[in-house]
Amino acid sequence: MIVLNPNGEKQTLMPLNVGPSHPATHGCLRYMAAMDGETIVACETEIGYLHRGFEKMAERGTWQQVLPYTDRLNYCSAIMNNIAYCRAVEEMLGVEIPERTKVIRVIVNELSRMADHCICVAAAAQDLGSTTGFFYLFDSREKTMVIWEKLTGARLTNSYSRIGGLYRDLYNGFEEDVLDVCNTAERNLKDVHACFDRNRIFLDRTTNVGVISPERAISYGWTGPCLRATGVASDLRKDEPYYDYETYDWNVVVGTKGDVYDRLMVRLAEIEESIKIVRQALKRLAPGPIDIVDPRVRVPAHALAYQDMEALIGRFKSVYEGIRVPKGEHYCGSETANGELGFTLISDGSGKPWRIKVRPPCLTQFAAYQELVEGTMLADSMATLSSINIIAGELDR
Repeated sequence: MIVLNPNGEKQTLMPLNVGPSHPATHGCLRYMAAMDGETIVACETEIGYLHRGFEKMAERGTWQQVLPYTDRLNYCSAIMNNIAYCRAVEEMLGVEIPERTKVIRVIVNELSRMADHCICVAAAAQDLGSTTGFFYLFDSREKTMVIWEKLTGARLTNSYSRIGGLYRDLYNGFEEDVLDVCNTAERNLKDVHACFDRNRIFLDRTTNVGVISPERAISYGWTGPCLRATGVASDLRKDEPYYDYETYDWNVVVGTKGDVYDRLMVRLAEIEESIKIVRQALKRLAPGPIDIVDPRVRVPAHALAYQDMEALIGRFKSVYEGIRVPKGEHYCGSETANGELGFTLISDGSGKPWRIKVRPPCLTQFAAYQELVEGTMLADSMATLSSINIIAGELDR
């Protein structure tokens, strides 16, 4: 491929296709690079390889039946998607969930954030050649997956939250398992920092690589750890508090340069902050209901439906006709592991969504990818892609 450089001179470039199934792309995405040796002169990105039509599928079922689809957005922290969606519908309904439900949602939210950050940094470490760091982080994640198995019956796609409540209450021994995860994560983080903090190879591969300024990140619509790595202290849990996050003692972690190193280190530091929140939330757990007492919103329990005719009728109508969400339009954003996951809901007053639009954090971050890698080495593009943590299911929806 022969092109003219800015000086008007002819330059021979080699086109290189990376993806959609390249092992370093962490999912089905593609970027086409024009290479001058090992340097990326120009880059074009392409998405849509994992598109399942989430938004159109959501219109085919009832409001409750959308929940399993949300699991398939960011499947590295599926419960966070469940909670973000349920919270959006609950705000539209104008209902207040029980206090115990709030605390449980905070705990599983933060455990999911920890697991997501673990897999992001672990995969990035593997891409840079550190299998040791990979195993330390996956050890913490695996313990969390065991909790999900006990709590929901599934490791990956959990569908734990429900509109107006939760699928089930906590199992016996949940608190002990969670504390064990926190203790293990703290130990493993010390080992991970020992692997990375003064590692010459790791520092050379991550510092001043994939740099973006706060202004450019904001212009692209970046949120979450990637935006905070540029030095912008933006977090919906602080800026627009929900589930009493403002009453917990924790800090928003920020970086300074907005490079690969900052994006990875911010995630590791956020694991420590999540551990703080989880420990505090465990102390707030008190006996109480996990579902709102309103058969028009929360499907009556099986045990009640088998004994009470009204509950049986309510269950039948809820399952077959769906919740009657008031007519209107509403947007609700939640701070998930990758950033702001927002749902725009439009209801026509029936038991099915008329329209659901998802605002995934991955989309805005991948939009800036070509700017991050142009002028860098091909190997740097892999490190950059790992650091922005693209999850194809969320990117394509």
